[in-house]
Amino acid sequence: MRGVDLSAVSWRKSSYSNSDGGECVEVADNFAVIVPVRDSKVSHGPVLVFPAAGWSSFVSAVKDGRLSA
Repeated sequence: MRGVDLSAVSWRKSSYSNSDGGECVEVADNFAVIVPVRDSKVSHGPVLVFPAAGWSSFVSAVKDGRLSA
């Protein structure tokens, strides 16, 4: 999403990430309509930006086991 300043974003690491540095995802919760997501191992790398409703649906599907590998 263009025009979104993410320079001062407060990132939160997923509770599913482990302390060994494996498969870590961070999200920024301080936006009303979008959810920025990044790889915590590449903090200066790209950021994916999802609509908040879409991110919420995705997280619910993961928690409910509705997604297959």
